[in-house]
Amino acid sequence: MAESLYDRTLALAGLFQAARLVQTLAREGRADERAFAASVNSLFTFEAGSVADVYGGIDGVAMGLKLIEEKLNSRGESLDFELARYAVSLIQIETQLRRLPSMQEAVRDGLKTIQDQMKFFAEAESGNAVHPKLSEKIGELYQQTLSTLTPRIMVNGENDQLSNPLVAARVRTALFAGIRSAFLWQQKGGRRWHLLIFRRRIAQAAAELIHQTAAP
Repeated sequence: MAESLYDRTLALAGLFQAARLVQTLAREGRADERAFAASVNSLFTFEAGSVADVYGGIDGVAMGLKLIEEKLNSRGESLDFELARYAVSLIQIETQLRRLPSMQEAVRDGLKTIQDQMKFFAEAESGNAVHPKLSEKIGELYQQTLSTLTPRIMVNGENDQLSNPLVAARVRTALFAGIRSAFLWQQKGGRRWHLLIFRRRIAQAAAELIHQTAAP
């Protein structure tokens, strides 16, 4: 597999994974904690030796890889238009962000500040759980920066879930992680038209990467 395709597929998996996390959180108030933790941690990986390292290894985007294999290899029967809408919206917001160096700097500085603040809570972390305070702080940074870009991402879900402050913060955190993955995807040469022209090739790359994961 060409390294460029490998890198783009992993970053795209991060984007699709974040979109799925937004879906399940907004609808059910829950998310796969292992996938959520990997997506959150990608926000704080400022220097990485490889795209896989951004997610703590290929296993970190196992959910996203499976989504790519299923959705991009589909003839229509298993398409998820809401998931696709989230993915496209995340790419659109990232495109706006790339044109605003000052906001990029604000986002990076904000994440570094959060990283320093959360060191106090590090010992309270257990397993793959993400500390609620971390989601809260990331959600606040999202509201102050990325949520001001247009077109705004409209999240569909249950009112009971979206009105819950913790769930809302986790939704914003997942959106933040999706934009980070979109940024990485574009950085590695990903383009929106690739999703149409090269969809089968990307799905095959995802299938090959899945075989390298330890996730069931």
